[in-house]
Amino acid sequence: MKFGIFCEISVPRPWTRDAERQAYLDALEHVRLADELGFDQAWAVEHHFLEEYSHCSAPDLFLTACAMQTARIRLGRGIAVCVPEFNHPAQVAERAAVLDILSNGRLEFGTGRSATWAELGAFRSDIDRTKLSWDEYVRAIPKMWTEERFAYTGTNFTFPERSVLPKPIQQPHPPMWVAVSSPGTELDAADRGLGSLGLTFGGYAEQEKRISEYRRRIRTCEPAGSFVNEQVNTVNFLYCHEDADYAAATGMGLPRGFNYAAAQVISAREAFPSRSYQTAGLLSRLRQEADSARSGTKVPEGLAIGSPDQIINVIKRWESIGADRINFIVSAMGAVQQEEILRSMKLFATEVMPHFNQPDAVHAPEKTSQ
Repeated sequence: MKFGIFCEISVPRPWTRDAERQAYLDALEHVRLADELGFDQAWAVEHHFLEEYSHCSAPDLFLTACAMQTARIRLGRGIAVCVPEFNHPAQVAERAAVLDILSNGRLEFGTGRSATWAELGAFRSDIDRTKLSWDEYVRAIPKMWTEERFAYTGTNFTFPERSVLPKPIQQPHPPMWVAVSSPGTELDAADRGLGSLGLTFGGYAEQEKRISEYRRRIRTCEPAGSFVNEQVNTVNFLYCHEDADYAAATGMGLPRGFNYAAAQVISAREAFPSRSYQTAGLLSRLRQEADSARSGTKVPEGLAIGSPDQIINVIKRWESIGADRINFIVSAMGAVQQEEILRSMKLFATEVMPHFNQPDAVHAPEKTSQ
């Protein structure tokens, strides 16, 4: 079992001149501390125009800053939006390769297609084609990284023969993931040999079923890249304190703050029904949960909020149903003060992490040094 942190960089109103700057500085401090404490990974999202919920619109820049301030922690580009109106695939490949170089081979490459109307609508994306474009991107980008020259004629983009430069230093290329926020996307990941970057907060039973099917299908996959990245990465909230009651009272501010911000975001499915967005995803679920989580301190099943012993039991359960990694949201809408967040991370590293082995992932590619 490996552990990471997940940076949304939310900025609650009222926005002051310095609010966004402080949010970024706080997130950088989280990543530096995670590196010092032995966390395995730090992920940063790509979101646009999502007021309060996430002001992280340039994750390449944020993660480059992280690379310059850390030595060991792996850096997750989560996710590169694989839709032509957002990003050209060659530019995605180039920026990812530069980040891999600057981090000395520490990039984890996440992919996805966005799910919010604010983003898809603003870029005038054809939402009926986003899954198709994502599929083309995840097959083309590894070839851009590994082939000296690349050309492509497809449905969603066409590219003349060029050398896409630079190349990443990980061999054959960085591990690839897909964001899983809607039921069924984990099967898309499995069929292409991609890691499952889970972004839902479902209970144990639901997640166990989905992980089991992912494992079954990936055995017969045709990899989109040069190797199979058979890993299940889940997302959670983290607040660790010696006093279980205090932990619940304080830590539940994280899901409440996150759910409140998410409830303001309109999903693509709600705004514009489409064949490509047929199932209810993360945003729809969080909106349903926002009211129920607004008060009270009862910690829902599966959340890493509590005393060290309580969190150990939660993680052991996630481990037993097949999760390989857990990414923790440690900050949301200013619900927990910075000093409390740092103390929680330190206590987790001291009292919880030693209970779990953290071997190198079986399917991780070989890393080369500069």
